[in-house]
Amino acid sequence: MAVAEIQLPAPGIPTGPLADQLLHDGAIDRILAAVRGHLGLEIAFVSRYVEGGLRELTHVHTDLDLPMGAGFQEPVENSYCWHILEGRLPELIQDADDHPFAKTLAITDFLPVGCHLNVPLRLTDGSVWGSFCALGREPDRSLGQRDMGVIRAFAGLAAERIESSMQQDMELARTRNRIEDMLDGHAITIFHQPIHALDTNEAIGVECLARFPNNNKRGPEAWFEDAEKVGLGVELEMAAVRGALETLSHIPAGKYAAVNVSPATILSGALEEALEGADSAKLVIEVTEHQQVDDFAALSKKLARLKGKVRIAIDDVGTGYSGLRHIVDLQPDILKMDMALTRDIHRDPARRALTGALVQLSRDIGCKLVAEGIETIEERDAMAALGVDYGQGYFYARPLPVVAAQQHLLGRVDDDAEPDLSPEETRGTPSKNDQPVMGLVPRTANG
Repeated sequence: MAVAEIQLPAPGIPTGPLADQLLHDGAIDRILAAVRGHLGLEIAFVSRYVEGGLRELTHVHTDLDLPMGAGFQEPVENSYCWHILEGRLPELIQDADDHPFAKTLAITDFLPVGCHLNVPLRLTDGSVWGSFCALGREPDRSLGQRDMGVIRAFAGLAAERIESSMQQDMELARTRNRIEDMLDGHAITIFHQPIHALDTNEAIGVECLARFPNNNKRGPEAWFEDAEKVGLGVELEMAAVRGALETLSHIPAGKYAAVNVSPATILSGALEEALEGADSAKLVIEVTEHQQVDDFAALSKKLARLKGKVRIAIDDVGTGYSGLRHIVDLQPDILKMDMALTRDIHRDPARRALTGALVQLSRDIGCKLVAEGIETIEERDAMAALGVDYGQGYFYARPLPVVAAQQHLLGRVDDDAEPDLSPEETRGTPSKNDQPVMGLVPRTANG
C-alpha cells in the first residue's frame, strides 16, 4: 500500500487530548492484560495516530519499567505499527531478526523487540484510528495465526470501546457548541407565568421562565442539564438571569418577578454582580432545589447578603434535597411547593396533611406559601381551604410573552397572545367550565 493513500489521522477523528473516560477506561486495560496473559508476552499496548505525523501510546500494560508509557509520542516512521500498516512488515513477527527492515528501527534493539503481533484499530467506517499491539523481548516461533486471531478479537473489543467514547466525546463537543451559542442571551426568550393570590384571585407576580430554540423538542431543563455536563451551567443560567432582569420594566408597581437561580450560581458570586442596578423592589430570587448543596453555611451567607436587596424564595419544597431545618436556616420570604404535592390534592389525604404542615411552617417562620401546578378548580379550592397563600399553574395562565403577562397583571386580556406550550405539560388545558368559586373573579381564557 502506498504511503500517499493513507491519511492519518483520518479526517474527522479528534486528535486532541483523550477524554478522561477513554484515558482511564479500565475495560481497555483489562483487554490488554488478557492478551498478555493469553500470549505470555511482556508488553501490550494501544496507540493512536495524531496530527504532525505522530503516533501516541494511549494505554500500556506491562510489568516492565519502560521509558515510555501512556502519552508518549514519536514520529510514525519510528514505529513497527506504521510500517505494518504500510505493508513493509507483517502483522505477525516471530523473530525480528527474520526481517532486515525491522533491524533498521531503533526500537528493535532499544527494547529489544523479539516477537511482535499487531493489527490496525479500525473504526466502523473503515478509518484507521491507531493500532493494537503485543510484543515480547525474546523471539517466539510458537506464535501463529491462531494467536493473530486472538489479537484481532481483542482489538475489535478495544475498537468498540474507543469508538463509543469518541462518539460521546464528539457529542459533548456538539453540546458545548450549542450551549455556547446561547451565552450571549439573544437566543433565549423569557416568558412570564402569572402567580395569583388564592383568596382574592389577584395576580400578584410572575415567574420568569427561559425558553430556548426548538423548545417543543428539547425543554429548558434539558438545556440546563446539558450545560452542566459541559461545565457551563452557571454561564447559561446567568444568560437566562440577565434576560429575565431585562423584563423587569414590564412588571407593574406592587407586583414581583421571580427569577430562578441555582445554589451553584449563587455561590459563584455572578448573581450579585448582575443585580447591581436592577430594580430589586420587584425582584424575588427563587432558589432551585435540583442540586445537592454541600455547604449550606456558605449558601446562607450569600443569601443573607442578597436579602438586603431582594426577596428570597425556595423552590420545590416538599420534594427537594433540603430538609426543613435548612429551609429555616435560609430564612426565605417565600416557599414554593412542588407541583407533585398539588396533583389531585383534593383526593389525597396525605398530600393535604403535608400541605397543612407546610402552611403552618410558613406562618411560623413568617413567609408566604405558593402552590405550583394548579390546573383544576378542585386543586385550587383545596389549596385555598388549607390556607395556602398563592397559586401558579395552567388554571390561571400558561407562561405568557412578557407584554401579555404585563396585561394579565394589570387585569387586562390579550386575545392575540400566544402562550408557551411547554413539553413538560402533563395534563390538558383547563376547560372553560372550570371557573373559580367562593365569589372569586372568573378566569379568562388567558388568566
